[in-house]
Amino acid sequence: MTEKPNYSLDITGEVCPMTFVKTKLRVERMVSGELLEVRLKGAEPLGNVPRSLIELGHEIISTIREDGEGDTGIHRLLVRKK
Repeated sequence: MTEKPNYSLDITGEVCPMTFVKTKLRVERMVSGELLEVRLKGAEPLGNVPRSLIELGHEIISTIREDGEGDTGIHRLLVRKK
């Protein structure tokens, strides 16, 4: 990742809809322009969390798959609060 996140959130142990609920609550406590790195696991959170954040007006900077993990494995999502 080229930009260093201000905050990190690990939701790999959560299931939908709590994956998005916990992410949304964290983003709400941030200042506009700050970055959050979200570590998530599974196809459902990988599809739902970024889509929901975009719908709220936030920017997805990057989505990176961790080494050794398939598409349903762990990913790191970098989000900028708008």
